[in-house]
Amino acid sequence: MAGKNQSSGFEEKKLYTGEIHINYAAGPNNGPPLVLIPGQTISWENYKMVLEPLSKSFHVFAVDVRGHGKSEWTPGNYSFETIGEDMAAFLEKAVKRPAFISGNSSGGLIALWLAANRPEYIQGIILEDPPLFSAEWPRIKDEHVYQVLADLVEVIETMNQLGDVRSLSEALQKIERPIEGSSKTKRFPGWLTRMIARIIRKHQRKGKRGNISSPYLPKKVNQLLEILTTFDSDFAKAWVDGRIYQGLNHEDALTRSKCPAVLLHASWFRHEKFGLVGAMDDEDVKKALSLMPQCIYKKIDSPHVIHTAKPDVFVQEIEQFTKAVLNQS
Repeated sequence: MAGKNQSSGFEEKKLYTGEIHINYAAGPNNGPPLVLIPGQTISWENYKMVLEPLSKSFHVFAVDVRGHGKSEWTPGNYSFETIGEDMAAFLEKAVKRPAFISGNSSGGLIALWLAANRPEYIQGIILEDPPLFSAEWPRIKDEHVYQVLADLVEVIETMNQLGDVRSLSEALQKIERPIEGSSKTKRFPGWLTRMIARIIRKHQRKGKRGNISSPYLPKKVNQLLEILTTFDSDFAKAWVDGRIYQGLNHEDALTRSKCPAVLLHASWFRHEKFGLVGAMDDEDVKKALSLMPQCIYKKIDSPHVIHTAKPDVFVQEIEQFTKAVLNQS
């Protein structure tokens, strides 16, 4: 146990699944269990804005997926099958009773895997803007997320090679961000990538590991620094080379998931160069709902990570959904 966290009495702990150690935070037991599974590249701490309000009505658990944060990294061994078994072991050994599962992005796909394959552990699932169908092989290669992951792998591997500041700065400058309604893209300015590279190299020369942040940098840049230093690049590489997809067919999993579900769909757009910028388009949603007819659909005007962009809305949606499920039990 790492001790108390500042968020309303949460404790950070470790669980050995029988294969790896999973890091997680657990709050006070104030209601039914609610497990929060973050999206790719981010740790459980990404949920800090919603932990306290959710802990008033739930026994909240927030996890680090393998390859993230303080959970074990397993280079060469990332797939939905292995990650799903991690989470099943976590539910059996740490939660110990059927739970509501809320997953953002790829965390939503993990929640779907659990609903399809371990229904005995599930009371209901909250799918927070999961990339249904868009993150399946080979379609993913045509969408924006694929380029994001490929760029991320290049940056982290350049960083880990311990080269000069210039090489890392140049890798960061390759990252393009599409603009809605325009063929143009945004890139980090050279002065900023050089500053980021210097901070990272200074940190590395001191022999330090783990999260880096700077009070002189914007919040989003500090979030990038956190990703670069607390995330196994092989997890992203598994999406780029196809390893991750083992064990999860979206259509099959949606068909086999019979538990109560709610799908929170964030904003998206299409770009002429990058394809889908977002998790799902409207056709993806239509197909998903046809396969899982018990699923409630909610369109949220929000960026992809709803629980940080609109935490009050996220908490409200979870409370409404879980209350309805429990009243029907």
